Amino acid sequence: MSRKTPLYDSHVAAGGRMVDFAGWQMPINYGSQVEEHNRVRNSAGMFDVSHMTVVDIRGTGARDFLRRLLANDVARIEQPGRALYSCMLNEKGGILDDLITYFLAEDSYRTVVNAATREADLDWMNRQAREFDVELTEREDLAMIAVQGPRAREVVAGIIDAPETLSLKPFQAVVHGEYFVARTGYTGEDGFEVLLPGGQASLFWNQLLEAEISPCGLAARDTLRLEAGLNLYGQDMDTTTTPAESNLGWTVAMEPDDRNFIGREALEAEKSGGVSRKLVGLVLDSRGIPRTGCKVVCEAGEGEVTSGTFSPTIGKPIALARVPAGCGETVQVEIRKQRPDARVVRPPFVRMGKIQPGIAGD
Repeated sequence: MSRKTPLYDSHVAAGGRMVDFAGWQMPINYGSQVEEHNRVRNSAGMFDVSHMTVVDIRGTGARDFLRRLLANDVARIEQPGRALYSCMLNEKGGILDDLITYFLAEDSYRTVVNAATREADLDWMNRQAREFDVELTEREDLAMIAVQGPRAREVVAGIIDAPETLSLKPFQAVVHGEYFVARTGYTGEDGFEVLLPGGQASLFWNQLLEAEISPCGLAARDTLRLEAGLNLYGQDMDTTTTPAESNLGWTVAMEPDDRNFIGREALEAEKSGGVSRKLVGLVLDSRGIPRTGCKVVCEAGEGEVTSGTFSPTIGKPIALARVPAGCGETVQVEIRKQRPDARVVRPPFVRMGKIQPGIAGD
């Protein structure tokens, strides 16, 4: 049976169309997906992301544990509240998950992992933790609400009476009473992700509604993140892909060279030999939606679409695709026995509501 977040009744009351997602009952939309998408781009919207898994990591060995566990280096974040985006790899360099880790204190960190990989992630993390003086605690008592868009930060700061949150830098968080407020998100817009006790989630949700923040579902979240060029685990990356093959090489810290993180040896070998595949953005100037799994053909060989949709902001079909490393500036995408041309571009397609240069192609 699917699990329910503390906001399940609020979703139903608001007319949310509920679906099973990674073992949770979640709203896919509340009416028009495009309206929800545009609301985030132009004003603000909110998402229930309480299905995400929050893990607190404490102990004298917490820092060393995370430096071993993650491809990025938590030693880079020394100021309390700072956050780091990283991949968690297996020994072959394959991506087990992507996650955000917050530095709270010398012996205390908080990490947020994906719902779909919860069980595998917790098992992997606990097995690796055996070598360190560290304790992992899953925070099932917390709810998480993402508020995204141009109005998001101002509205949240007013509701919780926390003007200090307005000075937060990207990838920084602060504790305000029982609220953990982070300037992070998955939409390409500015905003906050707010963690709070599950019992208080409905009150905060209703306060956001009163402030004219629109509830948004999984469908709008997916088109927003794709426009922002953000990977989705299980589609754009998984255990069969490395960070370099997933446009995430920037998240790997190879220095200092004595940090023996899991997967390092495999990534060093990959760097020496070079990668045979890369993840790119595609824009189609014709009709036809490039869906996940569609074949991509170029002069260097074949690849496939990992994520695709019609972009409400750009007004054209867009996609992420894994293609041969030697792929050029134009490819063909096989859609319903047709092979329309697609331009190869560098994500993101949209950033902070702005279509990026060279994307529209007009």
